[in-house]
Amino acid sequence: VQLVESGGGSVQAGGSLRLSCAASGDTLKMNLMGWFRQAPGKEREGVAAIDSDANTWYSDSVKGRFIISQDNAKNTLYLDMNSLKDEDTGMYYCATILGRGWLMDWWLQWGARETSTYWGQGTQVTVSS
Repeated sequence: VQLVESGGGSVQAGGSLRLSCAASGDTLKMNLMGWFRQAPGKEREGVAAIDSDANTWYSDSVKGRFIISQDNAKNTLYLDMNSLKDEDTGMYYCATILGRGWLMDWWLQWGARETSTYWGQGTQVTVSS
């Protein structure tokens, strides 16, 4: 499994960014994919997830502002981030967990501690006011 993120950068508060994640390897088993983030001095936290049926789940902190989507033909995951706030600053990681049966809300909450989660290298997002 390989996950490669791109699209991070610096933006002013209220602005928008789009993150992309190119997946390769055992893509047919990547039924659940998502984005996590980690701010300096804080634990990694789940932001958004999507399954192979295009069901989505968002953390309360980003609901209504972020949109997760995927292009199965390109094996690419996206995160459209709008109305960005200072507290959205952090390293954003693309992630997946193979197989079926995982619950999205559980994975967003505990996935950072789950050894079966695969990670990309991360892309930095910095929001300034």
